[in-house]
Amino acid sequence: MSWFKRKDENIQTNTRKEMPEGVWVKVPTTGETIHKRELEDNLWVDPLSGYHFRIGSEKYFELIFDNGKFKELGQEIKPTDPLEFEDRKKYKDRLEEYQDKTGLSDAARVGVGKMNKLDLVVACMDFSFIGGSMGSVVGERLGIAIDHARENKIPLIIISQTGGARMMESVLSLMQMAKTSAKLAQLEEAKVPYISYMTDPTTGGVTASYAMLGDFNIAEPGALIGFAGPRVIRQTIGRDLPEGFQTSEYLLEHGFLDFIVPRTKMKTKLTKLLKLVLHKN
Repeated sequence: MSWFKRKDENIQTNTRKEMPEGVWVKVPTTGETIHKRELEDNLWVDPLSGYHFRIGSEKYFELIFDNGKFKELGQEIKPTDPLEFEDRKKYKDRLEEYQDKTGLSDAARVGVGKMNKLDLVVACMDFSFIGGSMGSVVGERLGIAIDHARENKIPLIIISQTGGARMMESVLSLMQMAKTSAKLAQLEEAKVPYISYMTDPTTGGVTASYAMLGDFNIAEPGALIGFAGPRVIRQTIGRDLPEGFQTSEYLLEHGFLDFIVPRTKMKTKLTKLLKLVLHKN
C-alpha cells in the first residue's frame, strides 16, 4: 500500500518567485542591468558607466529646488490647434493623447524657488511630450520665465531636452526662436545671469536659438547636441563624420560648451557658479 496517492497529473511547483516588471533596467551603452532603486538613488545615472537616463521636469525640479518646493508659472497657458493640422492623426487629438499619457499640458514647465538658498527661475522641457518639441506654448512659457527673471533680478536656468520645433504648428513654432532670443537679449541688458543646461537630446530650432545663448552653456555627459541629425549631415556633405560627433564631449572640445556637468553634481556646480557670478559667499 502506497503512503500517498497523487490525485492530479503533471502538477508543477513554481519554486522561483517572479520578478516584478520594471525592477531591473538595462543600460544601453553597456548592456548591463541595474536595479531601478539604485538608479533612482543615483538620480537615474548608472554608477559604473556614467550613462544618463532621460528624466523629465518633475525629477529636475526635485533635484534643483530646496526640498522640492517651487511655485509654477504659466500653467494656465494651454496649447490649441489654430492651423487645424492633420497628418496620420489630428494635432488636437495628438495633444489630448499626450496630455493623458504624461499628465503634462505641454512640453515645458517653469518653476520659481530656491537652490541652496539662492533665488532661481528654472524652465525645463519634457521630451516625453511630443519629443519635447517647441510650439507656441513652450515659447510663451519660456518668455514668462525670462520676463520673471529679468523683472525680479533672479538668475535663470533653461534645461533643454527636445527634438526641435513642433512641425504641427508650422511658422508659429519657428517664431518662438526669434521670440525667446529677443527676450534673452533683454535679460542680458538687465545683467541677469542665464545658464543653458543641455541634456540628451538638444536639437533643431532649440539649439539654433536659446539653448546656445547662455552666459554659460553647460551639458550633461554624452548628450546629443546639434541642429540637423548626423545622417542628414552625412548625406549633405558626402563624408563620414568624426567619432563622437555632436556629443557634448565633442562640442566641449571644439569650444561650443563651457562645461560638462554630471547630473549627480548639477546642483552643487550650478550653485558654485551662480555664487561666483553674483559675488555671494
